[in-house]
Amino acid sequence: MQELRETHPDLDVHSFDESRFGTHSKIGHGWFDRGDRPRVKIKMGFENFYVYSSVNADTGEMFSLLMPNVNTDCMNIFLAEFAIQLGKRHTFLIMDRAAWHKAKALVVPRNIHIVLLPPYSPELNPVEQLWRYMKSKIIKNRIYESLEELYSEVAALLNNLHPTLVSTVCAAKYLQN
Repeated sequence: MQELRETHPDLDVHSFDESRFGTHSKIGHGWFDRGDRPRVKIKMGFENFYVYSSVNADTGEMFSLLMPNVNTDCMNIFLAEFAIQLGKRHTFLIMDRAAWHKAKALVVPRNIHIVLLPPYSPELNPVEQLWRYMKSKIIKNRIYESLEELYSEVAALLNNLHPTLVSTVCAAKYLQN
């Protein structure tokens, strides 16, 4: 990464990933009085959508889209919209090697330069920390009666994430100058 920054100091570095959000309950741990066995509602179901996000871990700048699927078509929409968001700026977009990230039909705008992570190394992607944070705030021990309700909660959280929080959550020492 340091080599990229040295050879292209004018380019931003963003990390990208997508994550599934669905109505299936995620049960976490809690504290209860000894001998108390609380009843916990759960919702079985597999309705879901995906959040596509790019994050600049240095500045906390973030761009996200909520999408129905993970595939090349959705990835192309994300890249086109992200390129518009960047305007005249250029960026390295670091991401894993999902099939739709390397598909022949992938259309990469001129101001985005894709850098693929080594195989089987999701822990190197700072956006993974964003998913953990979001799911702990939205999904854990919560039940959503509808996909629309969950969609609204995710959209509200994304719209209210402050860049300082995003930068803190997604901090990756190996990406810093």
